[in-house]
Amino acid sequence: MSTVSNEVDCLRATRFIDSGDPAIKSFANEAIGDAQTPKHRAVALYGAVRDKIEYDPYIDFLDPDVFRASAVLAAGKGFCVGKSALLAAAARACGIPARPGYADVRNHLTSRRLQETVGNTFYWHSYTELFIDGKWVKCTPAFDTAVCERANIAPLDFDGVNDSLFHPFDRAGRRHMEYLNDRGAFTDVPVEAILADFKKLYPKLVGAKAPSASFRDEVST
Repeated sequence: MSTVSNEVDCLRATRFIDSGDPAIKSFANEAIGDAQTPKHRAVALYGAVRDKIEYDPYIDFLDPDVFRASAVLAAGKGFCVGKSALLAAAARACGIPARPGYADVRNHLTSRRLQETVGNTFYWHSYTELFIDGKWVKCTPAFDTAVCERANIAPLDFDGVNDSLFHPFDRAGRRHMEYLNDRGAFTDVPVEAILADFKKLYPKLVGAKAPSASFRDEVST
């Protein structure tokens, strides 16, 4: 699957960005409320996905549903790839062209358990690109406000105009995420490629039993 730039393609429902699902449409309509412009709708959708869906990296990566927008919505939690797919699906349901993008980042602030499991480099970290007022704008809805508060990180906001990608520092001035490599954007989630790399790079995470404590609970303040 190659990167794309066609806005029309980024309005269609796909296997994992299933924007035609009734629950996706309902979620999107509730989130946008009376917002009229694409920019204001995009900002509202971003906030809803960021904070109503809990960030959780302890999931069954061998289950295709963790990559599918409607399933992430139903679960009420997901990791960055699933949450990005949900934002893209909700945007498409509202007539906003959207596509998931991916980058490799170095994460300096995480829980001890997650660092022991995957190290400090996150491969295929996902963001969402939205086509607003004639240009593609990037945003990252992964980390919900509750997780950010426990990690002493300001929530990543999005204004619908400027790219909003990675938390460079926490509130104490310590580096949080460092951009390493941009893999580009796609019409649909490239699950086969992501899973192949995860199996190779994160053998302790793929197929592992979820811990009793949630990621939110184990993040240190």
